[in-house]
Amino acid sequence: MNKSIILASLLAAVALAACGKKEEAAAPAVAPVVEAAKEGAAAVTDAAKDGAAAVTEAAKEGAAATADAAKDAAAAATDAAKDAAATAADATKEAADKAAEAAKAAADAAKEAVQK
Repeated sequence: MNKSIILASLLAAVALAACGKKEEAAAPAVAPVVEAAKEGAAAVTDAAKDGAAAVTEAAKEGAAATADAAKDAAAAATDAAKDAAATAADATKEAADKAAEAAKAAADAAKEAVQK
């Protein structure tokens, strides 16, 4: 019975000691989740910014390449037009020379016909 009394008094002492203490609140689990969400959102935002910058750069490069191609095409078209104009001018000169020769021959023939 001595053991029962000692055990009962020990149990009562532990119970009284426990009743006087406040229970510690569990650490809030929401804070790490919120922090992780913030970090994830920041990473997504950074990735979106990087992606937008890459798209912008690619668009600039594409526009520059298109502009260069347009300049080259315009220069080629200008050169082709110059060549065609020069060829047409040469052909016109030749035709005018032949027409002048034909007119001169016709005039000479008319002169001879009048003199006979």
